[in-house]
Amino acid sequence: MKIRKGDEVVVIAGKDKGATGKVIRVIPREERVVVEGVNLITKNIKADAQRAGKESGRVTVEAPLHVSNVALAEDGKPVRVGYRVNEDGTKVRISRRSGKEI
Repeated sequence: MKIRKGDEVVVIAGKDKGATGKVIRVIPREERVVVEGVNLITKNIKADAQRAGKESGRVTVEAPLHVSNVALAEDGKPVRVGYRVNEDGTKVRISRRSGKEI
């Protein structure tokens, strides 16, 4: 996957289209990402002994998005990602729009 934890992304499809946020977690096996403040859902949590001090109730959390519904953001606009191999042999991600290293 071309998107990694900590990247700034913009949502390009779905109910939160146009929203931007930072990638909190990447799930490569399912090809999904969790973006901060995007795709919020409400979960009902039951109190139990393992969650000592936590009460039951409703909690708002971020749900995973499919990686095809997000794009890397550069200056707030979506960009495609490419790769380039430097002279020293390291592989780096580049922006297809500007050619800059990401």
